[in-house]
Amino acid sequence: MALFERFWKRRGGGDLPTGGAGFFPLYESQRPIDPDEDAPTYRPAGSPDYATWDARLSQLDSSFEREERRRLPWWTREYWRGRRKRWWAVRIIAACFALFIALFLWLAITAPLSKSLEPIAPPQITLLASDGTPIARSGAVVEAPVEVDKLPPHVIEAFLAIEDRRFYSHWGIDPRGIARAIWTGNGGGSTITQQLAKFTFLTPEQTLTRKAREALIAFWLEGWLTKDEILSRYLSNAYFGDNQYGLRAASLHYFYRQPENLRPEQAAMLAGLLQAPSRYAPTNHYDRAKARMDLVIGAMVEVGYLTQAEADALPDPRLDVRTRNDLPTGTYFADWALPIAREGMEVSYSRQTLTTTLDARLQALASRVTSRAALGNAQVALVAMRPTGEVVAMVGGRSYADSPFNRATQARRQPGSTFKLFVYLAALEAGWEPDDTIANTPIETGSYRPGNAGDRYSETITLEDAFATSSNVAAVRLFNEVGSENVIRMARSLGVTSDMTKGDPSLALGTSTMTLLELTAAYAGVAANRFPVKPRAFPQEQQGWWEWLTTPVDSASARTHENIERMLRAAINRGTGEAAELPIANFGKTGTTQNYRDALFVGYAGDLVVGVWVGNDDASPLNRVSGGGVPARIWKDFMRGALSLPAPRPSASPDPEGPVQPLDVDIGEGEEIPLGEDGARLRIESDGIVLSQDGVPVEVRLGEEGLRVEPIPPEE
Repeated sequence: MALFERFWKRRGGGDLPTGGAGFFPLYESQRPIDPDEDAPTYRPAGSPDYATWDARLSQLDSSFEREERRRLPWWTREYWRGRRKRWWAVRIIAACFALFIALFLWLAITAPLSKSLEPIAPPQITLLASDGTPIARSGAVVEAPVEVDKLPPHVIEAFLAIEDRRFYSHWGIDPRGIARAIWTGNGGGSTITQQLAKFTFLTPEQTLTRKAREALIAFWLEGWLTKDEILSRYLSNAYFGDNQYGLRAASLHYFYRQPENLRPEQAAMLAGLLQAPSRYAPTNHYDRAKARMDLVIGAMVEVGYLTQAEADALPDPRLDVRTRNDLPTGTYFADWALPIAREGMEVSYSRQTLTTTLDARLQALASRVTSRAALGNAQVALVAMRPTGEVVAMVGGRSYADSPFNRATQARRQPGSTFKLFVYLAALEAGWEPDDTIANTPIETGSYRPGNAGDRYSETITLEDAFATSSNVAAVRLFNEVGSENVIRMARSLGVTSDMTKGDPSLALGTSTMTLLELTAAYAGVAANRFPVKPRAFPQEQQGWWEWLTTPVDSASARTHENIERMLRAAINRGTGEAAELPIANFGKTGTTQNYRDALFVGYAGDLVVGVWVGNDDASPLNRVSGGGVPARIWKDFMRGALSLPAPRPSASPDPEGPVQPLDVDIGEGEEIPLGEDGARLRIESDGIVLSQDGVPVEVRLGEEGLRVEPIPPEE
């Protein structure tokens, strides 16, 4: 126990406590300090130094708080609480500077300075037909940019006086000008730099966000460009009415002189147009332009650019307008061709004239043919192209003025039985022959059960006859035999880009949608036996060896091409397309969609491939118009004029009182005799004679049972 007693003493003597409170100091704490030893100096006995300990504890607490705050996530509120004002100020200034640099870099990337050198509107393009006949003119009239240092002082002063008097003294934004505009109610408060930023980089929307971006870009322009450069770009791009963009174009248009030669009154009138170019255009509103010019001259006097005597001596400017746009700004063909032309065109201020593939004679013929067709209230579209894809005529509707919507290039409609071309081509490629037979009986199994027009069925039918008569059940069975993948692949190889569902048997009857231009180009590929064919609005440049080597071109075998043309010829000569028959080799196919919503005929003869569509814009049913009716006759009428074919001989005597003349040809069963230009025709059938007319939903039958009127069955 002596060892343990070294470390404690009993309180008050006696044995070690077994209970109760007591203090037992360690032995070492009772040993007196030897002053000779190297030991720290202790404060002499007395009251403790609480202040020092409090200060140290405070520092310790602060260190703990800083460490704990440092370890907090930066997005929590506690992380930012307790910061000093100087700490906040330094970081806010640094953040603003970083934001300014970031915005500056963002503007340098998204709004390059070169954009302010480009015209703000597409330059004017004049389209010519292949023979040089102007057909359309579209786009803005722009000329070469102006340079401020080459303009007379009175020209610059006119614009500065009315638009931005303190242009050479502000930094893109003029607070005094804004205050003056608010106080006087005159002007918008925008500087010339802001206006350049607005019509060069921004949209015309009136929002605070757009105004803020406008101010920011104005500062940016002032930092990168000189004042003269800003003013030059502003005058070169501003709109002056009458489709004139830039001071040079406006000066030539209104006064037929270069801006370097403008007189003071002419410059004042042009400067006055900028506030409302269409409202003040002197060609239509000279009085308004004159009143605005007087306001500009008054501003020039107020600033000191002119004396009152000089202002009073200025005469009224005389207009000298020598050019007028007498061409249409748009046609169905021009609306399709212009975007193609601008795709590969460099942005510049120069006007351009481009020669297209359009044939002026064929375009006029297409317009005449479609306008005189018996359409009722339906719309019509026609595309004529060479087998190379060069479009020579295009009709996108009955009237461009009433509806510029192009039904040849924009409307996506079902092609109907014209799609069967791809089914039979795939079959021929797989080894089928035109004389091979396939079942032509009703389809009574499966979820899709199409029927033939007029319930015309047979046990079997050859592929050639099935294509000529447009048998639906035979086409679906052949589709299933060949496989949807092969049919779709064939359509793709011919240039069809529309969506086509694999395994859908209705695809064989043309339930996918595509444009008439796309469909006609596919038939052009068959005509040329070189596909895909790309429709072209401009002559194709000479193909280089590298393009020839790298451009994929496909074609059918000679036997396959011969067999498909045999089928196309059968369809137009003795099938559903008989109304389109020509006295030369002709090939084509009819198409009629469900409930007569679309009627089509696509075919080729000579060096022309033509597609015709008839339908309603709202996809409502036609009045039983089929592809072998109105579209086939439009196709024939156009082809006959385009290929300079002789008109058919009249089938009746011109003298109605004279005797009936016998026909000099035999009329076979199923053949039709046209009775006039109104679409009336007589058809010979085994059980009698059938009289029908386009647009009339019934037909008259005369047979052994007498005379009866029956509804016309759908053709396909």
